[in-house]
Amino acid sequence: MDWDLIQLAVTPYMLWVCLAGTTLGILWGAMPGLSTTMAMALLIGLSVGMEQYVALMFMLGVYTGSVFGGAISAVLINIPGTPDAVPTMMEGHPLALKGEGGLALGTAIASSFLGNWVGILLLIAFIPAILALALHFRSWEMFLLSMWGIAICGSMSAGERPLKGWISGWIGLLISFVGLDKIHAVPRFTFGIDTLEDGISYIPILIGLFGLTEILRVLPQKIPYSIPAEVGRIIPPFSMLWKYSRTAVRSGLIGTIIGAIPGAGANVASFLSYDIARRRAKPEERKKWGKGSYEGIVSAEVANNANVGGSMLPTLALGIPGNAAAAAILAALEMKNVVVGPTIQTENPGLIYFIYFALIIANFLMYGMAIVLVKPCVKLFSLPRTLLMPLIIPICVIGAFAVSLNYFDVYVMFASGIIGFILHKYGFPLAPMVLAVILGPLADENLRRALYVFEDKTIWWVLSENMIGTVLIVVVLFTFYDGIFRRR
Repeated sequence: MDWDLIQLAVTPYMLWVCLAGTTLGILWGAMPGLSTTMAMALLIGLSVGMEQYVALMFMLGVYTGSVFGGAISAVLINIPGTPDAVPTMMEGHPLALKGEGGLALGTAIASSFLGNWVGILLLIAFIPAILALALHFRSWEMFLLSMWGIAICGSMSAGERPLKGWISGWIGLLISFVGLDKIHAVPRFTFGIDTLEDGISYIPILIGLFGLTEILRVLPQKIPYSIPAEVGRIIPPFSMLWKYSRTAVRSGLIGTIIGAIPGAGANVASFLSYDIARRRAKPEERKKWGKGSYEGIVSAEVANNANVGGSMLPTLALGIPGNAAAAAILAALEMKNVVVGPTIQTENPGLIYFIYFALIIANFLMYGMAIVLVKPCVKLFSLPRTLLMPLIIPICVIGAFAVSLNYFDVYVMFASGIIGFILHKYGFPLAPMVLAVILGPLADENLRRALYVFEDKTIWWVLSENMIGTVLIVVVLFTFYDGIFRRR
């Protein structure tokens, strides 16, 4: 262990750099509809002129802060700041309407802090075991994992109608197929429009479904609801955190393992953890889900923050980023001529320990800054909806345009908002559509690649030689069965 690098990580200058990155990450994540990936992609430009360790400290601070930041707008104004904050929105916003917004955010902060610790500790202690598991997820397993996520759409459906959740999910899956396919670059559903060949990004869809839809739904109301300005207690009691400790540990493990699987991402981790926690909740607690459940917030926030540590596993050990945000960390290292992979410890002695300590420092700073920023954010978002909602429209437009600096994404955002408003009016949940748009390309590419691999194989060979895939098939079928018959 290189103690000089560890001492460097705790110098006042490095702490200020990490604090700046964490604060920018939280504020960016709190902007409605934006994403951690976008924060990493845009703010990496600030690290170009920094030295290697300074840039790394800054980017890890941005990463840690932005993952939590999405919970702020999700709870307060029912618009998730990041895609993985959608489950937090589903449980946190009803609590905010009851005057418990401060405690809901405090629970999210504590859960994020705990989730980061779970991810960091597993990153340090169990990197060989988790990598061994992740390496078994090839194309076939990744396709089935994606299908499991889409099957969960029924469980995310409001009331007793899982079919509406699946319909919403299949619409999102259809949207994800637009553009050139990943194998042969054949145009699909482009209708001769060149702009559609690049596909439709999920960020404008997310902004439209949860930003513009909310504006269209709230503004016509004669008496728009508003968030109570006095949030009350922010830091949750220890007894409540202890009550959900099993949920937190389970969600942390899920988030870390999903993060270690390249391509899965924090959104998959938060949705899966949320669904599993809902299924395993006690009957009296399950009645609160969808109406304001602190356990739901704990499950989602622990998972998506544990995903940070998990995503660093393949990034550091194999040079394969666990998700798009980790790819930005990889890019920051490559700009400094650092080659990550199995030889990272021999070619860059002490760097991996510096990353461990940088993540720990960023976690502490995230916890402190999140508490400091809660009340100012509540004051901002507690403005009358007739004033606040029109102010959010330019933010939605800028967020959609910033994805690729293309006006087409703005049109997609507006179209998604109108479609979302219509679907919401007829009782269709919107979260499954976002999940399917995110998972669709992953499922499509991996299924087609798996079909090439299994071209000369029998179905029995596929089932017997790919045990993880066989288990996932059973899980997917059980999820559909559970959604139809158990609810009935």
